[in-house]
Amino acid sequence: MIENINSCKNQMEEFKEYIEMWIHEVKIPISSLILMAHNYKNRFDKTSIEQMKKIENYVEQVLYYVRSENSEKDYLIKKVALKKVVCDIALKNQQDLLENKIDLIVENVEKDIYTDSKWLEFILNQIINNSIKYRKNTTNSYIKITTKDSKEKICLIIEDNGIGIPKEDINKVFLKSFTGHNGRIKTKSTGIGLFIAKNLCKKLGHKIEIDSVQDEYTKVFITFYKNKYYEVVK
Repeated sequence: MIENINSCKNQMEEFKEYIEMWIHEVKIPISSLILMAHNYKNRFDKTSIEQMKKIENYVEQVLYYVRSENSEKDYLIKKVALKKVVCDIALKNQQDLLENKIDLIVENVEKDIYTDSKWLEFILNQIINNSIKYRKNTTNSYIKITTKDSKEKICLIIEDNGIGIPKEDINKVFLKSFTGHNGRIKTKSTGIGLFIAKNLCKKLGHKIEIDSVQDEYTKVFITFYKNKYYEVVK
């Protein structure tokens, strides 16, 4: 019986590794297509580019979902310059921010934190994507990224002035496949991005929380503890 269980576990691990390898291979042509679309905009309409970006994001979600289930083999916690991670995410989303006329405000992010930079990039990308997706149709849309520093922790704050989250949904946004009111009326949503982000934060020893008022703002808080990051690598 035990041998059968171990055999099933080994097969599952091999399957996960195969899926991760396959996703890496799929991401390459998708990224190439998006790059071509940006370089030859006269040959691709806006809708085509948006659909390619959605495919890229969905593929990345699958990749990090697999990684979150098999995380002990994949993450590396070390000192990371938060400013570099934020700059990389800003560059990745630059085109969407410009096309949607959203101001990106970055302040006070010259901090060193302990995390896995690739995992944190994915987490921040999900948050920024949501801020863009659930923006208001106004001329003063913004996303603000800043930090608050204390003796024991650094808190990264991502704030937007989009459509916000209804009060009845705020405690459910991290649930798997939860789309909520906004996901139904604004755009089709898988409801998986924040679920994965929550799992990754837990694995890394970070804390993620959301505060929002409908039609006013949404704030996401990611807390990095200065003295407790060792606990996740014991």
